[in-house]
Amino acid sequence: FRIPCRYSLSHWLEFSFCFPEIHGISFRIQISVKEVLDTDVCLKLLFHLPVNYPSTLPDISVNSDQLTRAQCMDVKEKLLEQAKKHLSEPMVHDLILWVQQHLKEVIKQSAAVYGIWMLLLHLDHMRAKAKYVKTVEKWASNLRLTGRLMFMGKIILILLQGDRSSIKEYLILQKTSKIDVDSSGKKCKEKMMRILCETEVQSQHKRYHLTFEVKEYSAPEELQKEFETAGLTTIFSEFVPPLLK
Repeated sequence: FRIPCRYSLSHWLEFSFCFPEIHGISFRIQISVKEVLDTDVCLKLLFHLPVNYPSTLPDISVNSDQLTRAQCMDVKEKLLEQAKKHLSEPMVHDLILWVQQHLKEVIKQSAAVYGIWMLLLHLDHMRAKAKYVKTVEKWASNLRLTGRLMFMGKIILILLQGDRSSIKEYLILQKTSKIDVDSSGKKCKEKMMRILCETEVQSQHKRYHLTFEVKEYSAPEELQKEFETAGLTTIFSEFVPPLLK
């Protein structure tokens, strides 16, 4: 069942009782932490309190649509570190307060350790455009990748940012899935994709923190401005002009 949650930044609190005398108690709490990544971040925390809690640490799971898997793992590890400091005393309330106060710091440390990767792809064509676009959006969402799918005339570019492991997973999907159709309308794999650039995001590069957007541009100047706004002027100059010829 769900009950109103007293935390001012929280949306809901859900308890699950399953033979508590044997298995303990599990509950989920969703909190919104403000001013992280230049926006609010919604955290979904799952706590499982074993029968002998608080003498035993709780199991904790962390999920967020705004954070990468690596970042969620880092938040979980930091929460467990804090939990050890409160062993043998009730701790959930303190852990929630701690993550609200320190989430931004944890994410910055995570970025410093893992880095954020960027990938720029060029596609030759899309015959089944609507389905193709929908599939790319789904992959980006599932892998928590952000960026742009860009159309300008006959030019098709995909710019992705996220965990390097997620970037690699995306490339595997792009290369091995039957994502388009051939000239006869039969499903086929993407054979005309080129990797223009794959690199770690630098300090001058803007992060697309929350969104993967599909955008169309009517002129090269508009496309160039998109790159310039993202701090990717050098990448545009090196890789895109040859495609315009």
